[in-house]
Amino acid sequence: MNLSERIEAFSRLGGIVRSLGLNERKALAEKARNENGWFTEESVMLSLKGVEVLLDPGPLQSWAMSYSSEPTTIRTIGVAMAGNIPMVGFHDFLCVLISGHKLKAKLSSQDTVLLKFILQKLVEQEPRFSERVSFEDTLKGVDAMIATGSDNTARYFEYYFRNIPHIIRKNRASCGVVQGDETAEEFVLLGKDVFSYFGLGCRSVSKLYVPVEFDLGLLLKTWEPFHALIDHHKFANNYTYQRSILLLDQVSFVDGGFILLRPHKNLVSPIATLFYERYESLNDLSTKIEDDKEKLQVVASAKGWFSGSIPFGNVQLPAVTDYADKVDTMRFLLNLK
Repeated sequence: MNLSERIEAFSRLGGIVRSLGLNERKALAEKARNENGWFTEESVMLSLKGVEVLLDPGPLQSWAMSYSSEPTTIRTIGVAMAGNIPMVGFHDFLCVLISGHKLKAKLSSQDTVLLKFILQKLVEQEPRFSERVSFEDTLKGVDAMIATGSDNTARYFEYYFRNIPHIIRKNRASCGVVQGDETAEEFVLLGKDVFSYFGLGCRSVSKLYVPVEFDLGLLLKTWEPFHALIDHHKFANNYTYQRSILLLDQVSFVDGGFILLRPHKNLVSPIATLFYERYESLNDLSTKIEDDKEKLQVVASAKGWFSGSIPFGNVQLPAVTDYADKVDTMRFLLNLK
């Protein structure tokens, strides 16, 4: 297969995903939920929408053709995929196969249904991919490695794969920036960035920067549509546990009835908790963001007013050009010797 044929196959895959009926999506979501209790119907629907965005034919072709090269030698690329949100490893899946290499992936035991479905549909469009993809329990005999995990896991990966080219991703987080004059509609969009996938994943907003005098009650008022999260038993258990800890430790927090707003310097907040930090000026805010830039995956603001940010509501739908940890995966794959 040449590059044009690979692009065409993935474009057709995108069409297949877009054409899935509601009942088909619901059935797929049910299978995924049986494997992972966090994978609700809403979460799976959002992940399928994310695949549609990544496989939009125009941007897909422009992105893939911008590299305008084939690998000098076809290599076997190992990918250790996370399982915190549905199909979180799809972009790596796409990059390896579009680049012309072979993929040997270790799926998370919490996320096998969806990616196996995607592979099945891809092979139906282009049978030659069946010889280029395998899902394995162990990743041995690979020429290069891509892995995502915690900071602790990353140290293990760095050591274990030290003798081959690799991309090892560590903990990252995303933050939202509030100016204070946002509309209710914009705060609802921010809520989607906070609460989609229950706040799991490095693109979910887990920290807010708000002005010194900002009333947090404005957020909670507009976030009432997300209150149903508390009906999910896993989320509710985390909410109850975190609230109990804060009360026992006599820590200041704002209780929204389903989300706990807590002042904190850290970027990563526990499930059902959202950290916030107040800033005094734009310069103060810029300094705080700059200090944490190596740990930030995404910065979001209303209409993208803050420099380098993306608009509220777009955090969970990255473009095909958005690379995790800002490391160009395609360039890495095509530069392998």
